[in-house]
Amino acid sequence: MKLGRLNHIGIATPSLEASLAYYRDIMGATLMHEPFDLPEQGVKVCFVDTPGENGPNGPTVGTQIELIEPLGENSPIHGFIAKNPAGGQHHMCYEVADIHEAKAWFEGLGKKILGEPRIGAHGTPIFFVHPRDMNGVLTEIMETPKDGAH
Repeated sequence: MKLGRLNHIGIATPSLEASLAYYRDIMGATLMHEPFDLPEQGVKVCFVDTPGENGPNGPTVGTQIELIEPLGENSPIHGFIAKNPAGGQHHMCYEVADIHEAKAWFEGLGKKILGEPRIGAHGTPIFFVHPRDMNGVLTEIMETPKDGAH
C-alpha cells in the first residue's frame, strides 16, 4: 500500500472566526470555504486552501488547512482544546486509493485504528491511526476524493 498526497493538516481551534482572520490577515490566504457543522464528529469545520503548482488553467489547490472547532463539551477535540487553549496541530491526513485496503494494511502492521471507516468532512471514507503507532502524530487516512473533488 502506498500513501497518496498530503490532503490536509487539521488544526484544532477554539474559534474558527479568529483562525480564519489569522489565515486571511497574517498568512495571506485568499480562498477560504464556508464553515459547516459536522455533528456526527462533534466539530465545526472550515477548509483553507493553499496554492499548489501552476497548471495550464492556473494554480491548483495545494494541501488544505482544516480548521476544526469543537461543537460543545462532548466533541472529541474538546479535551485537546482544554489542554491547548490556543489550539494547534491536531492531525495530518493522507490520501489512499482504497480505504478498506489501507485499513487492513495498517492492522496487518499491528497499528491501532481508532474506530471503523466513516464519512469525513470531504464526503469520503476516513479512519484515524493512533499517534502512538504513527511517530507521535494522529494520522487520518482518507480515500482519495472522486470526480475532481478536493
